[in-house]
Amino acid sequence: MTDKEKEELTKDTKNYRPNVAAIVLSAKYPEKCEIFIASRTDVENAWQFPQGGIDDGESAKEALYRELEEEIGTREIEIIAEYPEWVSYDFPPAIAKKMYPFDGQIQKYYLVKLKKGAKVDIATEIPEFSEYKFVPTKNIYDYITFFKRTVYKQVLKYFRKEGYI
Repeated sequence: MTDKEKEELTKDTKNYRPNVAAIVLSAKYPEKCEIFIASRTDVENAWQFPQGGIDDGESAKEALYRELEEEIGTREIEIIAEYPEWVSYDFPPAIAKKMYPFDGQIQKYYLVKLKKGAKVDIATEIPEFSEYKFVPTKNIYDYITFFKRTVYKQVLKYFRKEGYI
């Protein structure tokens, strides 16, 4: 990500960390629409999609593949769609302290499908997740941590409206 892109993304008064997020569909898609969610190792009962920061000089797509490999042990995915804009959210106070100097994250969302035969392995070099599951879209909010729900609803609504999920 270039300095100009970072400047454009963080031009409001808050300091947002550039980030990518993946809505990972199982290899059974489109016959069966189930989405990967995982429980964080560092925040109790916080389920989420795989996501991570964009390194200097890295494109959002490059970060997507790297983060998927680092977090779920595979880059064997097919990109189905991309959310057309960047979305942001603020960290709750307890997480904001840990993520200083960032107030939240600004994210580029991708809808991806695991390739047939791709193996998910969350026991990565530095595990971020303790468990994972694939759930129907209607059950996502039974799990997702509170401060990510608004963004997730916005992005999932768009992919639903566009006919992807």
